Amino acid sequence: MQDFWTTVLEFSQTTSVRVGKQLMQDFGQVQATHKADGSLVTRADQWADREIRDAIAASFPGYGILTEEGEQVFPGTEWCWVIDPLDGTTNFTRGIPIWSISLGLLYRGVPIFGYVYLPTLDEAFHGFWPGKSGLTTPIGAFRNHHPIHTSNDAPSSHHFFNLCSRSTRVMQTNFPCKIRMLGVASYNFLTVADGAVLGCLEATPKVWDIAAAWVIVQAAGGVWVSLGSEPFPLLLEIDYSDRSFPSLIVSRKELLSVFTPFLS
Repeated sequence: MQDFWTTVLEFSQTTSVRVGKQLMQDFGQVQATHKADGSLVTRADQWADREIRDAIAASFPGYGILTEEGEQVFPGTEWCWVIDPLDGTTNFTRGIPIWSISLGLLYRGVPIFGYVYLPTLDEAFHGFWPGKSGLTTPIGAFRNHHPIHTSNDAPSSHHFFNLCSRSTRVMQTNFPCKIRMLGVASYNFLTVADGAVLGCLEATPKVWDIAAAWVIVQAAGGVWVSLGSEPFPLLLEIDYSDRSFPSLIVSRKELLSVFTPFLS
């Protein structure tokens, strides 16, 4: 099955780089409109979504596709790609160089491969995490093909913890780390995976924000805690457009007792 995973990785890299190159032409140059849920979308998001969907259909016929800007009902196929064509649209429209393209591959509703590309930083993260799937896959997390691992450090005022804008109420005067808000859910998660940050909290991520990073974080040694309903496995014929999956991610299980009290 090694040839299959090589194909999956090469496809993800080639497709995200090609789409990212075009998105760079629109970076900071496009106007956004509001979707029904209040989030932003641009013609660049919609173009990227179509390009990635078409590429998947050509290279992986018969696979399901779930995307932020397209089909949002899980088809129940054995294999399914989950796409966020542009995570961080607000940053993208304002010219802030942190945004990503995210591709997750699910087997029987559970992510086992993830790829996230940040064109402005020329950084690519990927990971394999077979979990209980029974599949034979490589195992590990990588940034630009170099292995990464979460931090073993103890919290201090010199370490970071990421929040989203909807989770700032956890900040208190005695919070043990410095707070950062990056504006991109996938990158919030990945900074934990590569050891730069000890943990993060996202209050309203959708399944396309999570799918790829969920794999990479766990393959890097991190702990993912769902604070509401469990996101995976995805359920047949469920519309995921209005479902959020609040999540706490920490670099190691010992830190759960440090950060969990701030959530109450």
